[in-house]
Amino acid sequence: MEHTTDPPRQLALLALGVVFGDIGTSPLYAFRTALAIAPEMAQEANVLGILSLLIWTLVVVVCIKYVAIVLNADNRGEGGVLVLSTLVLAGRVPAGRAVIGILGMVGAALFFADGAITPAISVLSAVEGLTVTRPALEPLVVPVTLVILVALFRIQSHGTARIGRLFGPVMLVWFAVMGLLGIIAIARYPAVLAALSPVHAAGFVSHNGGYGLAVVAAVFLAVTGGEALFADLGHFGKLPIRLAWYAVVLPALVLNYLGQGAEVLADATAAANPFFHLAPSWGLPLLVVLATAATVIASQAVISGAFSVVYQAVRLSYIPRLAVHHSSEQSMGQVFVPAANAVLAIGTVLLVIGFGSSGALAGAYGIAISLAMAIDTVLIVYWLLQRDSTLNRLLLGVMAGILVVDAVFCFGNLQKLFDGGWVPALIAAALFALMNTWTRGRVMVAQQIARERHSVFDLRQRLEREPPTRAPGTAVFLASNPEGIPRALWHNLQFNNVLHERVILLTMLTAEVPRVPAYQRLETAEVLPGITRVVARHGFMETPVVNDILYQASRLGVPYRPTDAIFFVGAESVFFGKSRLRGWEQRLFGFLMRNSRRAAGFYSVPESRLVEFGTHIGV
Repeated sequence: MEHTTDPPRQLALLALGVVFGDIGTSPLYAFRTALAIAPEMAQEANVLGILSLLIWTLVVVVCIKYVAIVLNADNRGEGGVLVLSTLVLAGRVPAGRAVIGILGMVGAALFFADGAITPAISVLSAVEGLTVTRPALEPLVVPVTLVILVALFRIQSHGTARIGRLFGPVMLVWFAVMGLLGIIAIARYPAVLAALSPVHAAGFVSHNGGYGLAVVAAVFLAVTGGEALFADLGHFGKLPIRLAWYAVVLPALVLNYLGQGAEVLADATAAANPFFHLAPSWGLPLLVVLATAATVIASQAVISGAFSVVYQAVRLSYIPRLAVHHSSEQSMGQVFVPAANAVLAIGTVLLVIGFGSSGALAGAYGIAISLAMAIDTVLIVYWLLQRDSTLNRLLLGVMAGILVVDAVFCFGNLQKLFDGGWVPALIAAALFALMNTWTRGRVMVAQQIARERHSVFDLRQRLEREPPTRAPGTAVFLASNPEGIPRALWHNLQFNNVLHERVILLTMLTAEVPRVPAYQRLETAEVLPGITRVVARHGFMETPVVNDILYQASRLGVPYRPTDAIFFVGAESVFFGKSRLRGWEQRLFGFLMRNSRRAAGFYSVPESRLVEFGTHIGV
């Protein structure tokens, strides 16, 4: 299956509903949070300085870094930090390969940690609009937010495309209304247009050393959707994302931020919630409803991106196998991961209950995603170093400058570590520990299996020395290694002395690309008379199905009939001797092994024709 063939304009509309939700709702809280740092922030010089910082942050981080450069670092149409790390590892890396792999895992952990905070802060900030004119409604903010979020997570199984078709038109209206409200406010106070000059941003930073870092951290909230933009690349493609950004999203954001600034300059009391003060009193209820819908959509951007990252991690063996459902017949990039959806839902609900307001959550928001976005920059620098051309050397200089900007954002957000920022940091640390433990443990298991593996020569000698009973039909042995003899086959001979008339040794390998072309998928070779090895290669955004693979192999001459095939799969369990894993890592790895989805289920082996051989492995 290839990417969807919908026209770019239609995909751009879908992208408005999935990719740009997070960035598109940042005007609800980014400018307001920056103004709340200190009372004197509502003064004209400070308002213009903050606005200038917001606008030029959008230009540098989103326009230049992500839309112009990072989107080009796709791995055959897929994006995200794990994809980027595999792309770098596929090139010339003379040293530091382990570091690149760790950066990919850390970036994925940080992105997933942010995935629970984005829905919480976005929806809370919109529902809080109810209290602008009716403070008595404040007790309803948290319950209404929880109802909306639970409903959002319940509809995820319907798929990104369907949700995008529902949300796209809503977001188009949202951006149009934001732009219109901004234009009306700017017309009342046109002097605010001076904020378009970067001189005001530089002046603000140089004259506000005490509050500067705190404001920088608040300004960063305007671009936290950059990582989700890249992670969602596989859903829509570069052209629709760029079309939506430049034609709709960027103009609406700039106009609305300027409009908010104009409103504050005209009336300093509007600084408490400048976005909702843009609306006339009669239109405020409608704006609250529209903002709530938009923030639900903002949450979708991160949720769908999280599904893609989790699926990539499963296929790259960074985490145990999980149930994954492809939610589109046209696009392999659109997936639904029930376990990830449940974890995100629980985390988001707990955050809403624990923090209670978007203002409180702002202290937790930004740390994880600022670090994840800095990792993107580091990996892009690695990627550019692998490409020797004048353009890439120029881009390398640009990314080096952006790395300095990322460092400033990271340092600014780290100031919030003890003001709630420890929550996403703790979540990310736990997720990285899980991925690192699983990866190291799987390597140890693979090494132990390799030590005990028998060669084709060993099998030939055994068959000659002790000819087995030949059973009718075909035996398919799933083998993790494309060399040697699977443990399940050897154990079947050792304990039962039985070998089927036809034997297929099937190995499924995950390549470090999203999809493998059809002509590169299968390799077949006769190992011994009646024994054929089939090696199937798939990308990390594909889920191979055993029967489909064997049907394709039969067209290449491998004898296979589904009705007379029996499937043999090894089921490993571990025990720990002198292990390199620490005590808590041993317990964690053992738990993950027991709860990992079985290979037979993951590869859709027919349950009615399945035989599992249990194996006890010491690591």
